[in-house]
Amino acid sequence: MRLTILGGGGFRVPLVYGALLQDHAEGRVTHVVLHDLDAGRLSAVSRVLAEQAAGVPDAPEVSATTDLDEALRGADFVFSAIRVGGLEGRADDERVALAEGVLGQETVGAGGIAYGLRTVPVAVDIARRVARLAPDAWVINFTNPAGLVTEAMSRHLGERVIGICDSPVGLGRRIARVLGADPNEAWIDYVGLNHLGWVRGLRVAGRDELPRLLADPDLLGSFEEGKLFGADWLRSLGAIPNEYLHYYYFNREAVRAYQQAEKTRGAFLYEQQARFYAEMRNPDAPAWKVWDDTRAEREATYMAENRESAGAGERDEDDLSGGYEKVALALMRAIARNERTTLILNVRNRHTLSVLDTDAVIEVPCLVDAGGAHPVTVDPLPDHATGLVCAVKAVEREVLAAAESGSRARAVKAFALHPLVDSVNVARRLVEGYTEVHQGLAYLT
Repeated sequence: MRLTILGGGGFRVPLVYGALLQDHAEGRVTHVVLHDLDAGRLSAVSRVLAEQAAGVPDAPEVSATTDLDEALRGADFVFSAIRVGGLEGRADDERVALAEGVLGQETVGAGGIAYGLRTVPVAVDIARRVARLAPDAWVINFTNPAGLVTEAMSRHLGERVIGICDSPVGLGRRIARVLGADPNEAWIDYVGLNHLGWVRGLRVAGRDELPRLLADPDLLGSFEEGKLFGADWLRSLGAIPNEYLHYYYFNREAVRAYQQAEKTRGAFLYEQQARFYAEMRNPDAPAWKVWDDTRAEREATYMAENRESAGAGERDEDDLSGGYEKVALALMRAIARNERTTLILNVRNRHTLSVLDTDAVIEVPCLVDAGGAHPVTVDPLPDHATGLVCAVKAVEREVLAAAESGSRARAVKAFALHPLVDSVNVARRLVEGYTEVHQGLAYLT
């Protein structure tokens, strides 16, 4: 089986390859094609993968190319993890937003809109090429903003594109661990959009254990989300929010923390990864060790500003292990081998949430088999969550409309309608600021 990784020179590609190395069953991935626009990054990552594969006799073959069409031909699965504008673009997203006093995070608020506006046209081009060159391939999208980009690609690939994210998986795992349950045997009632969802129940042997968690302040304060949001707020919600909802529920504190930080998350990662790729230009550098040391530092500092503003302290060691690569592998196995499983994924709504139309991409538990991912029936969201989901989905639709039409006015509308942008004038200045720094937004007129 052939897997093409778009963004194949990206820093986290070894996580995906590591998961593949642990799969020795019949029908596994035997050939990985890395595609990236930067040949130097491809070379660096290829060296890391070669050291990973040492001593593994059935390790998937790895090849690399800067030719997108060549990479797509013959693919059974396409894993999309591109970053349009690179980490420098992410740092610019944060800087422009914070200068206006609004959040600049890469998937939430103004930063997420800016990222989406320059990413959607590229993702749509990829989707069209996949439809032409590899019509039987399944696309697994990890490109952020994951829900928005998956919806853009689904307009050309239908249900053969599925978005993944490790946030819901990590959240469910943490809750199960706190409750003493096996995450593999627990049913996670999770509903929302990407980076905008809530765990409303955790069922073990048919019994919902979440009320026990919500009733115990000590248990609530013992894991990441409990520390971020506080026990009182979680009990008020009657649910456990995705950690990204901290940007909504504690927006002023989050913006202040970002403004006061020595450097933004994007700026930190840009400098950190620049050091990694520079070091990898030394042919004698121990590729795997250099990569792994950099990874550990990256994960330990994840959402550091939010934890600082909430007084949550350092991340628990058990949370420093990623997880999206495991979701990707489980998804590929389920489709390729008909190994039926349940995963929380970004898929078309169909009739899952009645407040959204059938084509809206949402993030919910899905039953996965050879026919793809099928969202399960869920109970309606409470009013406060429904309002937020509908508002953010409306913004995503404006981003898609702006990307399709090139309308600057639609882009302004997308910013202005977002719950975390508090003024139409701010929205206008954001569009001006972003078009000045991003060549990829020159299409907006």
